[in-house]
Amino acid sequence: MLAEVRRLKQGSGKDLTVLGSGSIVAQLAQEGLIDEYQVLLNPVVLGKGKTMFEGLKTGFALKLVRTRTFGNGNVLLIYVPVA
Repeated sequence: MLAEVRRLKQGSGKDLTVLGSGSIVAQLAQEGLIDEYQVLLNPVVLGKGKTMFEGLKTGFALKLVRTRTFGNGNVLLIYVPVA
């Protein structure tokens, strides 16, 4: 999968998007294959859940580059990896 994502990123096609799947995101993030993270914060307290980066072996820093607040209280947070 990682080799195919690298090949697609080098092409001139449209951007790739991953919706959900913390384990796939963790694999792509670990290889530096994600250019931008868009996190939609829905302010509902559930008590427990899954980590966003299931299986990530090492951490990394992100820089907040944009936000958007919606009338329903949701907030879109857009981050890029810090080089």
